[in-house]
Amino acid sequence: MASALTPQQLSETHRPTLDRALDVISTRAYWSPHPEHPKAYGEGGAPGSLGAAEGKAAFDALLGTRLDLGQPGTDGWAGGEVSPYGPELGIEYPHVDPDVLLPAMKAGTAAWRAAGPEIRALVCLEILSRISARTHELAHAVMHTSGQAFMMAFQAGGPHAQDRGLEAVAYAYREQVRTPENADWAKPQGKRDPLKLHKSFITSGRGVALVIGCNTFPTWNGYPGLFASLATGNPVLVKPHPRAVLPLALTVAIAREVLGEAGFDPNLVALAVERPGEGIAKALAVRPEVRIIDYTGSTAFGVWLEENARQAQVYTEKAGVNTIVIDSTDDYRGMLANLAFSLSLYSGQMCTTPQNLLIPRDGIATDDGVKSYDDVVADLSAAVTGLLGDDARASALLGALVNPDVRARLEAAGGLGEVALPSRTVANAEFPDAAVRTPVVVKLDGTKPDDGAAYFSECFGPVSFAVAVESTSAALDLLRRTIREQGAMTVGAYTTSPEVERAVEDVCLDESAQLSLNLTGGVYVNQTAAFSDFHGSGGNPAANAALCDAAFVANRFRVVEVRRQA
Repeated sequence: MASALTPQQLSETHRPTLDRALDVISTRAYWSPHPEHPKAYGEGGAPGSLGAAEGKAAFDALLGTRLDLGQPGTDGWAGGEVSPYGPELGIEYPHVDPDVLLPAMKAGTAAWRAAGPEIRALVCLEILSRISARTHELAHAVMHTSGQAFMMAFQAGGPHAQDRGLEAVAYAYREQVRTPENADWAKPQGKRDPLKLHKSFITSGRGVALVIGCNTFPTWNGYPGLFASLATGNPVLVKPHPRAVLPLALTVAIAREVLGEAGFDPNLVALAVERPGEGIAKALAVRPEVRIIDYTGSTAFGVWLEENARQAQVYTEKAGVNTIVIDSTDDYRGMLANLAFSLSLYSGQMCTTPQNLLIPRDGIATDDGVKSYDDVVADLSAAVTGLLGDDARASALLGALVNPDVRARLEAAGGLGEVALPSRTVANAEFPDAAVRTPVVVKLDGTKPDDGAAYFSECFGPVSFAVAVESTSAALDLLRRTIREQGAMTVGAYTTSPEVERAVEDVCLDESAQLSLNLTGGVYVNQTAAFSDFHGSGGNPAANAALCDAAFVANRFRVVEVRRQA
């Protein structure tokens, strides 16, 4: 059938965006083509985009319906999502037979490969453009599956996730075009005629890519792998977390629509949902057709994938223990405010949220005088209390606890040590059934083995440990051991000493951990910007890949050479 999206249309619309993305991944400057403000969409905003009311109406219209994607191998229906804010979504999704779906997904790969890196990239940008136009709708989908507050769901689940997807496309395109498509080769033979060959170099995907989604950031964590694999020529099977299907199901629906309009097989992107207790991720991960896996989630399953899915390239983001070293500061109030926000955002349910705060027992030097360990802990607790004192403001920052496991960890944390800041229940006026809790801060002793058992493993959620250490040197030793053995997605430090700053930097360079120093303003250790910041390093146990660098995309394809006699 004739395609509604021609290569010329795709190039005219999206090539400038691709070129700009290629530029900024080299300069690392700030840039985003996806507006962060909700008013940028709808009437008077981006053309063709849904405004606030339209997006909410589109989301509401999905509730209690069956989302039929027209996928081969559909053998039933599955669903059961319940919003962390209380309501049941009541949406059913196609359950598939992989023996039917996977061959159908592979059927379109020859044409997708033949399209070449540029057309693949431009089709991916069209998909992202249509996702962007539905940001308001997707924001509600992210909010009611992850528990993020609306503004965070809008930004992190919308434009920030789309930026990460575009970033992956740019890296994928750049790596694929490093090798020319054609070359004429001639080897001199002295008095004889030279040996001549014409060589073609074709980028070819590895095979079916499996994206295993997470509950907390289904789009932000899902889009890099999805678009990196699709742009490098691989069909992509998306297996969402059973509690967060809708955001990725809508993404798959949009991708299938665009692929069809561009003249490609829609089955290059498909959805695999599971029935309660089915656990299909393990079965899919070891299928011979699956040659790439992207996973975000628990360490236990991430390690299982790395050890058992031997036929696939496996990219994992697992658990880590993020640490802040507090040595000294010339902006004590700014430090406290920055840390309070970092601990509170989305109830600490981010893989980048600080957990361990390492504070010298004898105190720290500040612009407000010397502050003892107890002073720092008390003042930080007061800063969190002040930030979250108003329930409406607190709800907008905290969102809701994503699942009962997080609540159980929060409630158990008080038994691990002296509670400096108890958690309190926050009332959400719009969603009274939402489980909203403020963070707990627990005081622990860095010299006691029993306390170490608590802070030396991840306690995912709104739980932070103020760990008293003998000195900054002891803090750096503990930091090194933590990163090496447990991993860290982020590290932060506060110091006015150039020597301490260099020492912290050396630890993070040695152990491959991303470091933020002396953040006291509106940038927080648990936030990273696409095109500029690397999310994770791939060099410590928290993750074996970084979002996004050349290593994240380069092994998703191979270059196949065809030589012809000239």
